[in-house]
Amino acid sequence: MAKKYVAYVSTYTMKENHRGIKIYDVDMEHGRFTERCDIIITNSSYVTISHNRKYLYAITDTGVSSYKILPDGNLEFVNTASTNSMRGCYLSTDYEDKFLFCAGYHDGKITVLHLDESCGAVDAITDEVFHKGLGSIAERSYRPHISCVKMTRDNKYLCAADLGIDYVNIYRLDHERGTLRQVDIIRCDIDSAPRHLKFSEDGRFLYIISEMKNCIDVYHYHEEGNVPYFDLIQTVPTSDKYNVKGVAASALNISMDGRYILASTAGDNCVALFEINQKTGELNRLFSLPVSGEYPKDAALFPDNRHLVSLNHESDTMTFFRVDYENNCIVMNGKEMRVCQANCVIFHELKE
Repeated sequence: MAKKYVAYVSTYTMKENHRGIKIYDVDMEHGRFTERCDIIITNSSYVTISHNRKYLYAITDTGVSSYKILPDGNLEFVNTASTNSMRGCYLSTDYEDKFLFCAGYHDGKITVLHLDESCGAVDAITDEVFHKGLGSIAERSYRPHISCVKMTRDNKYLCAADLGIDYVNIYRLDHERGTLRQVDIIRCDIDSAPRHLKFSEDGRFLYIISEMKNCIDVYHYHEEGNVPYFDLIQTVPTSDKYNVKGVAASALNISMDGRYILASTAGDNCVALFEINQKTGELNRLFSLPVSGEYPKDAALFPDNRHLVSLNHESDTMTFFRVDYENNCIVMNGKEMRVCQANCVIFHELKE
C-alpha cells in the first residue's frame, strides 16, 4: 500500500484571519496539495514536528503552542507557553524530545523549554541565552539576530545560527537541567549572515546557508576529547546571481532519504537542488531554476523526491514542480495555489 502524507504550512495572519496553520492532503502521484482544514493560531512563524512524530510545535505571538498529531494528520491543541520574549522565528527539539528550543530573531535570544513527555505539552523555561556582539551592516545586522537552532545528531550540542553577528554559536546541552553552556563558535565570513543549518542523516556533516553570501558552507563535524570540531570542506553558491545586490538565500531542506539538499533564494526567486555525496558530504549542484513566485521563503522536495513545492511569501502562492533528474530541471506542475504569507512546510507520514 502506498504511503500517505499530509503537509503542514505555517503562515502569518496579519492580512487575513487568525488561521495560521494550514493542513493539506498530499497527492504523491501528481505532486499536488489539497487543502483539508486550518488551525486558529496567530502569526505562526515556524512549525516543527517532534522526533517521535507525535507532536507539532508552532510559534505564535504569545509564545509557542503544542498540538497532538492525530492518526489522520489533524491537530489537537495541547497548550501554549510563554517564551518570555518577542515572537520567535525558528523551533526545534532535541533528539529525545525533552526540550524545545526557540530562536529569537528580534531580541537575539535562545529560549529552552521543558517538554512533558507524557502528553507533549510545553512546560517551564529551563534556560534563556542572549547573544552578544555587533555586526557590520548597520541597517540590519548591527546586533544579534538568531535565525536557527539545531542539535547535532548525537544530541550533544545545540548550534545557533546568528545572521546579525555572522556566528554559529555552539552550546553543550545539560540533559538533566535543560541548560546551555557555550563551548565553541563557528566564525562565518563577515557579512555572510548565516540563516539556516541542517545536518546530514549520519550526523557527520553540517550545512549552513548564508543569506547575504548566498552560499552553502559544508563542515565536517566530529568530536575529540569531549570537544566539538567543525572543519570547513566546501562552499557552493545557491544561485547564479549569488553576488548580485538584492539577492538573499532563504530556505535549506534535506530530502527525507538524505540524498538531496534544496536551497531557495529571494530576489533571484529560484530553487537550487544539490546531490549529497554520502561519503564525503560534498554537494553537486544539479540545477538552479525559477519558482514562478516572489520570495521563496521555504521550499521542499516531496517525500519521494519526484516533485517539489515552493512557498512564495511575497506573492502569496505555492507553486509545484515535477523534478526531471535526467535533464536536471524542474517542470511546473499545474497552476499555483493561493496561501497568504506562508513561512514553512513540513511533510508528515500517516500511519495506518
